[in-house]
Amino acid sequence: MTYRKFLRSAPFFLLVLLVQLTGCTPGSSYTSVQGNVALDGQHIQDEKNRASSPDALKTSAEQDLGRLFLVTEGEASYYADRFHGRLTANGERFDMHEMTAAHKTLPFGSLVRVTNLDNGKEVVVRINDRGPFIKGRVIDLSLGAAKEIGMIRKGVTNVRMEVYDGNTGDESGNS
Repeated sequence: MTYRKFLRSAPFFLLVLLVQLTGCTPGSSYTSVQGNVALDGQHIQDEKNRASSPDALKTSAEQDLGRLFLVTEGEASYYADRFHGRLTANGERFDMHEMTAAHKTLPFGSLVRVTNLDNGKEVVVRINDRGPFIKGRVIDLSLGAAKEIGMIRKGVTNVRMEVYDGNTGDESGNS
């Protein structure tokens, strides 16, 4: 192949490269409950700042979390002792007694209502870590959250996850 032929074929190779890279972009496996709601993390970050303490999430199942953004179901597990005190993916120390969870893709600080489909118990958790990395699992709960929904004995249970935008109508940022 001569140098001139190579230069003429460069646009073709560039096109092939772009098509291949486009195939590498992640697709969305979730559906939006309200099509015009964007999960940009802004409201969620504000809510994280207001509800980051364990006391703020104690009665979390009853609190107003804003508009429902996403509903999905799957298998939940929990993690505790081995990770207690270690840094989570967002840089904070994991406290197995707090109402937190790990999710593969939701933004850190997202508030998620998790309902145990076996007994109807629910808890609101804040996403502060990445995982679970076991096929078929959608969320890893802290020990405290797992206790709230009664899944300690089983270890793994089917759950419904409701992700909220965190916009409760309180624009001042005070709760």
